[in-house]
Amino acid sequence: MNGKATTIKTRLERGRSALGPALELVHTGRAPTRAVLTAELGVTRATAGAVAAELEALGLIQVDSRPGAAAGSQGRPSHRLAVNDSGPVVLAAQIHADGYRAALVGLGGRTVATAPGCETVSADPAQVLGAVVEAGAVLLRESGRRCVGAGLAVPSAVAEPEGTALNPLHVAWPAGSPVRDIFAEQVRAAGIAGPAFAGNDVNLAALAEHRHGAGRGAQHLLCVATGHRGVGGALVVDGRVHTGSSGLALEVGHLTVNPDGRPCYCGGRGCLDVETDPLAFLTAAGRDPGPEVSLLQQSRELLRGQYDDPVIRAAGEELIDRLGLGLAGLVNILNPDRIILGGLHRELLEADPERLRAVVADRSLWGRSGGVPILPCTLDHNSLVGAAELAWQPVLDDPLGALAVSQEPA
Repeated sequence: MNGKATTIKTRLERGRSALGPALELVHTGRAPTRAVLTAELGVTRATAGAVAAELEALGLIQVDSRPGAAAGSQGRPSHRLAVNDSGPVVLAAQIHADGYRAALVGLGGRTVATAPGCETVSADPAQVLGAVVEAGAVLLRESGRRCVGAGLAVPSAVAEPEGTALNPLHVAWPAGSPVRDIFAEQVRAAGIAGPAFAGNDVNLAALAEHRHGAGRGAQHLLCVATGHRGVGGALVVDGRVHTGSSGLALEVGHLTVNPDGRPCYCGGRGCLDVETDPLAFLTAAGRDPGPEVSLLQQSRELLRGQYDDPVIRAAGEELIDRLGLGLAGLVNILNPDRIILGGLHRELLEADPERLRAVVADRSLWGRSGGVPILPCTLDHNSLVGAAELAWQPVLDDPLGALAVSQEPA
Protein backbone atom coordinates (compact mmCIF):
# COMPACT_ATOMS: atom_id res chain seq x y z
CA MET A 1 0.00 0.00 0.00
CA ASN A 2 1.51 3.34 -1.03
CA GLY A 3 1.75 6.39 1.24
CA LYS A 4 -1.27 8.13 -0.26
CA ALA A 5 -3.48 5.07 0.14
CA THR A 6 -2.29 4.65 3.74
CA THR A 7 -3.19 8.25 4.51
CA ILE A 8 -6.68 7.81 3.04
CA LYS A 9 -7.20 4.57 4.99
CA THR A 10 -6.06 6.22 8.24
CA ARG A 11 -8.40 9.15 7.66
CA LEU A 12 -11.33 6.80 7.02
CA GLU A 13 -10.59 4.79 10.18
CA ARG A 14 -10.31 7.98 12.21
CA GLY A 15 -13.59 9.19 10.75
CA ARG A 16 -15.40 5.92 11.53
CA SER A 17 -14.18 5.98 15.12
CA ALA A 18 -15.43 9.56 15.44
CA LEU A 19 -19.00 8.77 14.30
CA GLY A 20 -20.30 8.05 17.81
CA PRO A 21 -18.68 11.05 19.53
CA ALA A 22 -19.80 13.28 16.66
CA LEU A 23 -23.39 12.04 16.85
CA GLU A 24 -23.48 12.61 20.61
CA LEU A 25 -22.25 16.18 20.14
CA VAL A 26 -25.06 16.91 17.67
CA HIS A 27 -27.59 14.96 19.74
CA THR A 28 -26.88 17.07 22.84
CA GLY A 29 -26.70 20.37 20.94
CA ARG A 30 -23.00 20.88 21.61
CA ALA A 31 -22.00 20.92 17.93
CA PRO A 32 -24.42 23.17 16.04
CA THR A 33 -21.94 23.71 13.20
CA ARG A 34 -19.26 21.74 11.40
CA ALA A 35 -16.63 24.17 12.68
CA VAL A 36 -17.59 23.41 16.28
CA LEU A 37 -17.65 19.70 15.50
CA THR A 38 -14.12 19.94 14.08
CA ALA A 39 -12.86 21.68 17.21
CA GLU A 40 -14.64 19.36 19.65
CA LEU A 41 -13.39 16.20 17.93
CA GLY A 42 -9.88 17.54 17.43
CA VAL A 43 -9.77 16.42 13.79
CA THR A 44 -9.20 18.11 10.46
CA ARG A 45 -11.97 19.93 8.62
CA ALA A 46 -11.90 17.20 5.98
CA THR A 47 -12.38 14.45 8.56
CA ALA A 48 -15.19 16.36 10.29
CA GLY A 49 -16.86 16.88 6.91
CA ALA A 50 -16.62 13.18 6.13
CA VAL A 51 -18.04 12.24 9.54
CA ALA A 52 -20.97 14.64 9.14
CA ALA A 53 -21.63 13.33 5.62
CA GLU A 54 -21.72 9.72 6.82
CA LEU A 55 -24.08 10.52 9.68
CA GLU A 56 -26.30 12.31 7.19
CA ALA A 57 -26.20 9.30 4.86
CA LEU A 58 -27.30 7.11 7.78
CA GLY A 59 -30.36 9.35 8.18
CA LEU A 60 -29.32 10.55 11.64
CA ILE A 61 -28.44 14.21 11.10
CA GLN A 62 -29.02 16.99 8.60
CA VAL A 63 -26.23 19.15 7.19
CA ASP A 64 -27.18 22.62 5.95
CA SER A 65 -24.48 23.58 3.45
CA ARG A 66 -25.96 27.03 2.79
CA PRO A 67 -26.45 28.63 6.20
CA GLY A 68 -27.00 32.35 6.57
CA ALA A 69 -24.16 34.24 8.17
CA ALA A 70 -24.81 35.53 11.67
CA ALA A 71 -25.04 39.28 12.10
CA GLY A 72 -21.58 40.83 12.44
CA SER A 73 -19.77 37.60 11.53
CA GLN A 74 -16.79 37.52 9.24
CA GLY A 75 -15.62 34.92 6.77
CA ARG A 76 -17.48 31.98 5.30
CA PRO A 77 -20.16 30.63 7.67
CA SER A 78 -19.80 27.00 8.69
CA HIS A 79 -22.27 24.30 7.70
CA ARG A 80 -25.00 23.90 10.27
CA LEU A 81 -25.68 20.52 11.86
CA ALA A 82 -28.94 19.28 13.36
CA VAL A 83 -30.60 15.97 14.14
CA ASN A 84 -32.78 14.61 11.36
CA ASP A 85 -36.38 15.33 12.34
CA SER A 86 -37.54 12.56 9.97
CA GLY A 87 -34.94 10.04 11.13
CA PRO A 88 -35.28 6.93 13.30
CA VAL A 89 -36.99 6.92 16.67
CA VAL A 90 -36.95 4.81 19.81
CA LEU A 91 -39.88 3.63 21.88
CA ALA A 92 -39.87 5.15 25.37
CA ALA A 93 -42.18 3.85 28.08
CA GLN A 94 -42.87 4.93 31.65
CA ILE A 95 -44.83 3.22 34.41
CA HIS A 96 -46.06 5.27 37.39
CA ALA A 97 -48.53 4.82 40.20
CA ASP A 98 -51.44 6.20 38.16
CA GLY A 99 -50.82 4.40 34.89
CA TYR A 100 -48.33 4.55 32.06
CA ARG A 101 -47.19 6.60 29.09
CA ALA A 102 -45.63 5.56 25.79
CA ALA A 103 -43.80 7.84 23.38
CA LEU A 104 -41.69 7.87 20.26
CA VAL A 105 -38.55 9.95 20.80
CA GLY A 106 -36.04 11.01 18.16
CA LEU A 107 -32.47 12.18 18.51
CA GLY A 108 -32.06 15.42 20.39
CA GLY A 109 -34.62 14.28 22.98
CA ARG A 110 -37.48 15.35 20.70
CA THR A 111 -40.81 13.65 21.35
CA VAL A 112 -42.48 12.68 18.08
CA ALA A 113 -45.70 11.18 19.47
CA THR A 114 -47.06 10.22 22.88
CA ALA A 115 -49.91 8.14 24.29
CA PRO A 116 -50.94 8.20 27.97
CA GLY A 117 -52.76 5.36 29.64
CA CYS A 118 -54.54 6.17 32.89
CA GLU A 119 -55.49 2.76 34.11
CA THR A 120 -54.88 1.07 37.42
CA VAL A 121 -51.45 -0.51 37.33
CA SER A 122 -51.89 -4.27 37.49
CA ALA A 123 -50.05 -6.33 40.09
CA ASP A 124 -48.81 -8.39 37.13
CA PRO A 125 -45.95 -6.45 35.52
CA ALA A 126 -46.33 -8.40 32.29
CA GLN A 127 -49.89 -7.11 31.88
CA VAL A 128 -49.09 -3.41 32.25
CA LEU A 129 -45.84 -3.67 30.28
CA GLY A 130 -47.75 -5.42 27.52
CA ALA A 131 -50.26 -2.55 27.47
CA VAL A 132 -47.63 0.19 27.29
CA VAL A 133 -45.69 -1.64 24.55
CA GLU A 134 -48.88 -2.10 22.54
CA ALA A 135 -49.59 1.63 22.88
CA GLY A 136 -46.09 2.27 21.56
CA ALA A 137 -46.56 -0.19 18.71
CA VAL A 138 -49.70 1.69 17.65
CA LEU A 139 -47.72 4.95 17.62
CA LEU A 140 -45.06 3.31 15.47
CA ARG A 141 -47.57 1.96 12.97
CA GLU A 142 -49.23 5.34 12.70
CA SER A 143 -45.93 7.18 12.29
CA GLY A 144 -44.31 4.85 9.79
CA ARG A 145 -40.96 5.60 11.44
CA ARG A 146 -38.07 3.19 11.87
CA CYS A 147 -37.51 2.11 15.48
CA VAL A 148 -33.99 1.29 16.69
CA GLY A 149 -34.62 0.34 20.33
CA ALA A 150 -36.80 0.71 23.42
CA GLY A 151 -36.33 2.04 26.94
CA LEU A 152 -38.47 1.75 30.07
CA ALA A 153 -38.63 3.95 33.19
CA VAL A 154 -40.07 2.37 36.35
CA PRO A 155 -40.76 3.76 39.86
CA SER A 156 -38.30 1.44 41.52
CA ALA A 157 -34.59 0.92 41.94
CA VAL A 158 -33.46 -1.40 39.16
CA ALA A 159 -30.76 -3.82 40.27
CA GLU A 160 -27.89 -4.43 37.87
CA PRO A 161 -26.90 -6.52 36.04
CA GLU A 162 -30.15 -8.47 36.53
CA GLY A 163 -32.55 -5.70 35.50
CA THR A 164 -34.96 -6.45 38.34
CA ALA A 165 -37.26 -4.00 40.14
CA LEU A 166 -35.85 -4.59 43.60
CA ASN A 167 -38.60 -3.04 45.71
CA PRO A 168 -41.35 -1.31 43.71
CA LEU A 169 -43.05 0.42 46.64
CA HIS A 170 -45.58 2.46 44.66
CA VAL A 171 -46.86 -0.25 42.33
CA ALA A 172 -48.08 -3.62 43.53
CA TRP A 173 -45.48 -5.69 41.69
CA PRO A 174 -43.63 -8.50 43.45
CA ALA A 175 -40.21 -7.49 44.76
CA GLY A 176 -37.50 -8.54 42.34
CA SER A 177 -39.74 -8.56 39.26
CA PRO A 178 -37.52 -9.04 36.17
CA VAL A 179 -38.85 -5.91 34.49
CA ARG A 180 -36.12 -5.59 31.86
CA ASP A 181 -36.60 -9.16 30.63
CA ILE A 182 -40.39 -8.85 30.63
CA PHE A 183 -40.19 -5.55 28.76
CA ALA A 184 -37.77 -7.03 26.20
CA GLU A 185 -40.09 -9.99 25.65
CA GLN A 186 -43.07 -7.70 25.09
CA VAL A 187 -41.05 -5.54 22.68
CA ARG A 188 -40.02 -8.59 20.65
CA ALA A 189 -43.57 -9.98 20.68
CA ALA A 190 -44.83 -6.67 19.26
CA GLY A 191 -42.32 -6.94 16.39
CA ILE A 192 -40.41 -3.83 17.49
CA ALA A 193 -36.78 -3.78 16.39
CA GLY A 194 -33.71 -3.05 18.49
CA PRO A 195 -32.55 -3.81 22.04
CA ALA A 196 -34.63 -3.04 25.13
CA PHE A 197 -33.49 -1.46 28.41
CA ALA A 198 -34.98 -0.50 31.78
CA GLY A 199 -34.00 1.92 34.54
CA ASN A 200 -35.21 3.89 37.55
CA ASP A 201 -37.43 6.80 36.57
CA VAL A 202 -35.56 9.53 38.48
CA ASN A 203 -32.16 8.29 37.29
CA LEU A 204 -33.46 8.59 33.75
CA ALA A 205 -35.01 12.00 34.39
CA ALA A 206 -31.62 13.22 35.63
CA LEU A 207 -29.87 11.81 32.56
CA ALA A 208 -32.34 13.54 30.24
CA GLU A 209 -32.04 16.86 32.05
CA HIS A 210 -28.23 16.63 31.95
CA ARG A 211 -28.20 16.08 28.19
CA HIS A 212 -31.09 18.28 27.10
CA GLY A 213 -32.41 20.39 29.98
CA ALA A 214 -31.64 22.19 33.21
CA GLY A 215 -28.60 20.04 34.01
CA ARG A 216 -26.56 20.86 30.91
CA GLY A 217 -22.97 21.65 31.75
CA ALA A 218 -23.09 20.43 35.36
CA GLN A 219 -20.24 18.17 36.44
CA HIS A 220 -21.94 16.90 39.61
CA LEU A 221 -25.70 17.14 39.10
CA LEU A 222 -28.13 16.20 41.88
CA CYS A 223 -31.74 15.61 40.85
CA VAL A 224 -34.52 15.17 43.41
CA ALA A 225 -38.08 14.69 42.26
CA THR A 226 -41.55 13.58 43.21
CA GLY A 227 -43.41 11.50 40.70
CA HIS A 228 -47.03 10.62 41.13
CA ARG A 229 -46.13 9.04 44.47
CA GLY A 230 -42.94 9.01 46.52
CA VAL A 231 -39.59 10.77 46.11
CA GLY A 232 -36.52 9.76 44.14
CA GLY A 233 -33.03 11.08 43.62
CA ALA A 234 -30.16 10.72 41.17
CA LEU A 235 -26.60 11.93 40.78
CA VAL A 236 -24.97 12.49 37.38
CA VAL A 237 -21.18 12.73 37.55
CA ASP A 238 -19.25 13.72 34.40
CA GLY A 239 -22.18 12.78 32.20
CA ARG A 240 -22.92 9.37 33.72
CA VAL A 241 -25.59 8.41 36.25
CA HIS A 242 -24.02 7.22 39.50
CA THR A 243 -25.81 3.95 40.25
CA GLY A 244 -23.50 2.48 42.90
CA SER A 245 -22.22 -1.09 42.94
CA SER A 246 -25.48 -2.70 41.81
CA GLY A 247 -27.79 0.02 40.52
CA LEU A 248 -29.27 0.98 43.88
CA ALA A 249 -27.56 4.27 44.77
CA LEU A 250 -29.29 7.55 45.70
CA GLU A 251 -32.46 6.23 47.32
CA VAL A 252 -32.89 9.71 48.76
CA GLY A 253 -36.60 9.23 49.39
CA HIS A 254 -35.72 7.32 52.53
CA LEU A 255 -33.81 10.08 54.28
CA THR A 256 -35.55 10.89 57.57
CA VAL A 257 -36.66 14.54 57.71
CA ASN A 258 -39.34 14.26 60.40
CA PRO A 259 -38.59 11.62 63.06
CA ASP A 260 -42.14 11.81 64.41
CA GLY A 261 -43.70 11.85 60.95
CA ARG A 262 -45.74 9.50 58.83
CA PRO A 263 -44.93 5.78 58.59
CA CYS A 264 -43.07 5.03 55.36
CA TYR A 265 -43.48 2.08 53.04
CA CYS A 266 -39.83 1.19 53.68
CA GLY A 267 -40.55 0.51 57.36
CA GLY A 268 -39.12 3.80 58.61
CA ARG A 269 -40.91 6.96 59.67
CA GLY A 270 -40.85 10.55 58.45
CA CYS A 271 -38.93 9.86 55.20
CA LEU A 272 -38.84 12.37 52.34
CA ASP A 273 -40.87 9.79 50.43
CA VAL A 274 -43.96 10.32 52.60
CA GLU A 275 -43.30 13.83 53.91
CA THR A 276 -42.80 15.72 50.61
CA ASP A 277 -44.78 13.90 47.92
CA PRO A 278 -48.15 14.97 46.44
CA LEU A 279 -50.19 12.93 48.90
CA ALA A 280 -48.37 14.58 51.83
CA PHE A 281 -49.11 18.01 50.38
CA LEU A 282 -52.81 17.32 49.79
CA THR A 283 -53.11 15.89 53.32
CA ALA A 284 -51.37 18.93 54.85
CA ALA A 285 -53.67 21.20 52.81
CA GLY A 286 -56.75 19.40 54.15
CA ARG A 287 -57.82 18.18 50.72
CA ASP A 288 -59.24 14.76 49.98
CA PRO A 289 -57.61 13.47 46.80
CA GLY A 290 -60.14 12.96 44.04
CA PRO A 291 -60.03 10.26 41.35
CA GLU A 292 -60.44 12.64 38.41
CA VAL A 293 -56.76 13.52 37.88
CA SER A 294 -53.45 12.42 39.36
CA LEU A 295 -52.28 13.47 42.82
CA LEU A 296 -49.48 15.42 41.18
CA GLN A 297 -51.88 17.38 38.99
CA GLN A 298 -54.17 18.16 41.91
CA SER A 299 -51.20 19.42 43.94
CA ARG A 300 -49.87 21.47 41.04
CA GLU A 301 -53.22 23.20 40.55
CA LEU A 302 -53.41 24.17 44.23
CA LEU A 303 -49.88 25.58 44.30
CA ARG A 304 -50.30 27.52 41.06
CA GLY A 305 -53.79 28.79 41.63
CA GLN A 306 -54.36 29.08 45.37
CA TYR A 307 -50.98 29.71 47.05
CA ASP A 308 -52.37 32.94 48.54
CA ASP A 309 -54.79 30.83 50.59
CA PRO A 310 -53.25 30.66 54.13
CA VAL A 311 -53.97 26.94 54.44
CA ILE A 312 -52.37 26.12 51.08
CA ARG A 313 -49.38 28.35 51.85
CA ALA A 314 -48.87 26.73 55.27
CA ALA A 315 -48.96 23.27 53.68
CA GLY A 316 -46.47 24.39 51.04
CA GLU A 317 -44.12 25.88 53.62
CA GLU A 318 -44.26 22.71 55.70
CA LEU A 319 -43.15 20.63 52.72
CA ILE A 320 -40.55 23.19 51.64
CA ASP A 321 -38.92 23.11 55.08
CA ARG A 322 -38.75 19.31 55.08
CA LEU A 323 -37.50 19.18 51.51
CA GLY A 324 -34.87 21.79 52.33
CA LEU A 325 -33.68 19.74 55.30
CA GLY A 326 -33.24 16.70 53.07
CA LEU A 327 -31.47 18.65 50.34
CA ALA A 328 -29.09 20.20 52.87
CA GLY A 329 -28.04 16.74 54.06
CA LEU A 330 -27.44 15.66 50.47
CA VAL A 331 -25.39 18.80 49.79
CA ASN A 332 -23.18 18.02 52.79
CA ILE A 333 -22.60 14.45 51.60
CA LEU A 334 -22.43 14.82 47.80
CA ASN A 335 -21.19 18.40 47.21
CA PRO A 336 -23.06 18.84 43.92
CA ASP A 337 -22.47 21.88 41.71
CA ARG A 338 -26.17 22.06 40.78
CA ILE A 339 -29.49 20.76 42.11
CA ILE A 340 -32.54 20.32 39.90
CA LEU A 341 -36.02 19.57 41.19
CA GLY A 342 -38.85 17.80 39.42
CA GLY A 343 -42.51 16.97 39.94
CA LEU A 344 -44.10 18.57 42.99
CA HIS A 345 -40.67 19.74 44.19
CA ARG A 346 -40.37 21.92 41.11
CA GLU A 347 -43.74 23.44 41.96
CA LEU A 348 -42.65 24.11 45.55
CA LEU A 349 -39.47 25.80 44.34
CA GLU A 350 -41.38 28.03 41.95
CA ALA A 351 -44.02 28.86 44.58
CA ASP A 352 -41.47 30.07 47.14
CA PRO A 353 -37.88 29.92 45.79
CA GLU A 354 -36.28 32.09 48.45
CA ARG A 355 -37.62 30.01 51.33
CA LEU A 356 -36.30 26.73 49.93
CA ARG A 357 -32.90 28.18 49.07
CA ALA A 358 -32.62 29.77 52.52
CA VAL A 359 -33.37 26.48 54.29
CA VAL A 360 -30.74 24.63 52.24
CA ALA A 361 -28.14 27.37 52.76
CA ASP A 362 -28.80 27.54 56.49
CA ARG A 363 -28.60 23.77 57.05
CA SER A 364 -25.64 22.89 54.79
CA LEU A 365 -21.95 23.59 55.35
CA TRP A 366 -21.27 24.37 51.70
CA GLY A 367 -24.47 26.34 51.28
CA ARG A 368 -23.24 28.96 53.73
CA SER A 369 -20.10 29.52 51.68
CA GLY A 370 -21.87 30.54 48.48
CA GLY A 371 -24.78 28.22 47.91
CA VAL A 372 -25.59 25.58 45.36
CA PRO A 373 -27.80 26.64 42.44
CA ILE A 374 -31.26 25.08 42.79
CA LEU A 375 -33.21 25.04 39.54
CA PRO A 376 -36.46 23.55 38.24
CA CYS A 377 -36.32 20.70 35.75
CA THR A 378 -37.25 22.00 32.31
CA LEU A 379 -38.19 18.96 30.21
CA ASP A 380 -41.73 17.71 29.89
CA HIS A 381 -41.88 13.98 30.69
CA ASN A 382 -38.17 13.86 31.44
CA SER A 383 -38.28 10.24 32.63
CA LEU A 384 -39.64 9.28 29.20
CA VAL A 385 -36.87 11.24 27.51
CA GLY A 386 -34.39 9.50 29.80
CA ALA A 387 -35.82 6.10 28.89
CA ALA A 388 -35.25 7.08 25.27
CA GLU A 389 -31.64 7.97 26.12
CA LEU A 390 -31.12 4.37 27.28
CA ALA A 391 -32.36 3.12 23.93
CA TRP A 392 -30.32 5.66 21.95
CA GLN A 393 -27.07 4.90 23.77
CA PRO A 394 -26.00 1.96 21.56
CA VAL A 395 -26.49 4.18 18.51
CA LEU A 396 -24.48 6.97 20.13
CA ASP A 397 -21.73 4.47 20.93
CA ASP A 398 -21.58 2.85 17.48
CA PRO A 399 -23.96 4.28 14.87
CA LEU A 400 -23.01 1.86 12.08
CA GLY A 401 -23.11 -1.26 14.23
CA ALA A 402 -26.30 -0.37 16.10
CA LEU A 403 -28.25 0.53 12.99
CA ALA A 404 -27.19 -2.71 11.34
CA VAL A 405 -28.37 -4.72 14.36
CA SER A 406 -31.73 -2.93 14.47
CA GLN A 407 -32.40 -4.02 10.87
CA GLU A 408 -32.08 -7.69 11.74
CA PRO A 409 -35.38 -9.60 12.12
CA ALA A 410 -36.58 -10.06 15.70
